[in-house]
This record gives sequence, structure tokens and C-alpha cells, in this order.
Amino acid sequence: MMRIQRFFPTLAITLSILFGNGKPVLSFDGGGSHQKQQPTLCQELIIPSGYPCSEYTTQTKDGFLLGLQRVSSSSLRLRNRGERGPPVLLLHGLFMAGDAWFLNTPDQSLGFILADHGFDVWVGNVRGTRWSHGHISLSEKNKKFWDWSWQELALYDVAEMINYINSVTNSKIFVVGHSQGTIISFAAFTQPEIVEKVEAAALLSPISYLDHISAPLVLRMVKMHVDKMILSMGIHQLNFKSEWGANLLVSLCDTRLSCNNMLSSITGKNCCFNESRVEFYLEQEPHPSSTKNLNHLFQMIRKGTFSKYDYGQLKNMIEYGKFKPPKFDLSRIPKSLPLWMAYGGNDALADIADFQHTLKELRSTPEVIYLENYGHVDFILSLQAKQDLYDPMISFFKSTGKFTSM
Repeated sequence: MMRIQRFFPTLAITLSILFGNGKPVLSFDGGGSHQKQQPTLCQELIIPSGYPCSEYTTQTKDGFLLGLQRVSSSSLRLRNRGERGPPVLLLHGLFMAGDAWFLNTPDQSLGFILADHGFDVWVGNVRGTRWSHGHISLSEKNKKFWDWSWQELALYDVAEMINYINSVTNSKIFVVGHSQGTIISFAAFTQPEIVEKVEAAALLSPISYLDHISAPLVLRMVKMHVDKMILSMGIHQLNFKSEWGANLLVSLCDTRLSCNNMLSSITGKNCCFNESRVEFYLEQEPHPSSTKNLNHLFQMIRKGTFSKYDYGQLKNMIEYGKFKPPKFDLSRIPKSLPLWMAYGGNDALADIADFQHTLKELRSTPEVIYLENYGHVDFILSLQAKQDLYDPMISFFKSTGKFTSM
């Protein structure tokens, strides 16, 4: 138990990075009329920083209730004009949720920075995370609640978020993703009915292929088939705030792979991550995900593909009408869609070779920023991210000509 307590903070923040006003939102645990109240993201992180924030809930085609937050500028000058800039949807990484964009100070956090530049900021939260609200009928204790991977996040969650924001704002949407948020963005953008509502996209640590991943701990988990072991144990929800989740990762460490270096053994060496704020980050992170989602990500590493979930030949025939799962074809992303991407030389998850593979399959030529000393965490938590990343990203969005001067 002492071992778990010693290493848990590092484990939790590592896994979490991978991949309205004032009124509480009802959180649904499924299974009928049971309802419980919990504090909202607006209440916990955004309004206390001086930013107006409203809570929204929208329902996916398969019945999940997703939480969205809408954030406005802290500037009275902008608010008094009664106008909103173009909508931008923020899509978080694995084991994170919408709070990822507000974990540093207002002048360091992308969600606040975009709002202060006049953007109409919408914060996405995928199914299963704390800021979403369950399912219309399934309890979180039901294994069917967790029967999804990033495939459903792309085709149902992202699709519903974009459709909902488009219906409210009557405008095309800018999309920002990090890590898993880029995986689901790429997959969603291959679908014409989704991408037609997207104005442009900015992708941090972009991932569509994972076969050159270099993170030692992740590679060990893949080699040991940890994902399949967890599924065979009947564990469908991955919660690394639980004792068993932390103990699982600690058990993977030995003298060749020190737990003391857990962060870099998963994300690569981060140049600018503020380790003094880990305790604060852990008040929010990590969020749950599904074991099936981890299994799908590990399939990408083992097979070197960007494809739908592989059920095995027999069930693939039932689900897809073919023995192998269909690929998400990046060449289907319209050449006309403006793309901006940022990747790092120390990123052990979004490897440079895999990034180049992605670029070769795209029909367009994205605007690219390369930061040699950035690891995977730096793209959302670096103390220098504003000047390194966010200012250039905002210039890119404004260059599309769709931004009315505020």
C-alpha cells in the first residue's frame, strides 16, 4: 500500500495527460429516474477565474449524455458588445476531460486565452468522463455502458458536439484537439456529414498512426497484452484513481523501468511542464475511460493501422461485412479544410515518423510547427505554450478570414 501511495500522484497525472451559470447540472447514472447533483466544470474552474460560463447537455445517437461548457471572455469590453466570435470546440486527450484546457493560470491556459481573443469557446467532454452525464438508460455499473472505443467517440460524440454547436450558433466550427482529441478529429473529418460543418482545425500532438511509438512503459503494456488481460478479467471501466489501477501500473515497473521516471516513460521528456502544480492537477485528473478504448489504441500500435475496432474475423464480418476492420481513410479529409498541426521532438506518443506518415496520406498541406524540446504533456501544460503554440494557432484561425474583429 505504501508503494501505491508513493507513486500514485505521478501515475495519475501521467495517465490523465495521455491520450448554466452557477446552477448545478443533473448527473445521470442511468437505469431509470435516479439523479444526483455534482459541481459543474463551470463552477469549479472557469467562473472562479472570472469568466462567464454556461452548461449544456446533448444526447448522442446511442444515448450518451455529453456535457458541453460555453465560455466567454473575462473582458467587459467584449461582453458589452453583445457579440460572439466564431465557435471553437476543444477536444481533450485520453483520461482527461474539458478541464484540461483550464489547468494553468488564465494567461497560460488555452481555453481562457481563446475566450479573451473573442472566440466563442465550447468545451467538449466525451462519454464516461466526469463532466458528461451518463446515459439515458444504462448505469455506469453496466458493462454495456463501457462498450465503446475512440471509434464511437469520433462517429457519435464528436459528430453530436459539432451538430449541436452548429445548431446553436448557425456557424461552422473551429476544432482544437490534443492527443486522443486528434485521433477522433481525424476519424470524424473523414465523414462528409461531419466535416462539412468544420471551418478549420488545430491539432496538438497529432496522432493517426502509433506504430513508431517509443514510450517504454506503453510498449511493455502492449507486449504483455495488458489490455486483453483486463478485458478477460471482466473489467470494462478503466479508472486509474482506483487502488487497483495504480497498483497495476506500479506492478509493471522494475529495475529496468523506474516508477520514479513514470512520466517520461509514457510521454517522453517534457521541457516545460510545471511539476509543482501536480497536486492541483490531481484534483481534476484522471477521468475514466473504457478498457475497450485502451484495447483499440493498442491494436493501432500492434497492427500499424488507423482503422475501426478489430473484433476478430467472425464478428468483423457481422459488424463490417468483411474480415478486416475498415480503415479511416485520411485522403477523404477535404483538401479545402485548413489544418494547423504542432508536434514535438521529445514526444514518445506522437512520434515524428508516424506524424510524417499522416502528412503523406492527407490531400492538403497543413501549416506545421515543430518544437524540438516538447514532450507530449507540454502541448497543453507548458508554461511557454502561449508564445510557442497558442499565439500562432490563433493567428492561423484568424487567417481563414472567418473571424470578425472584436
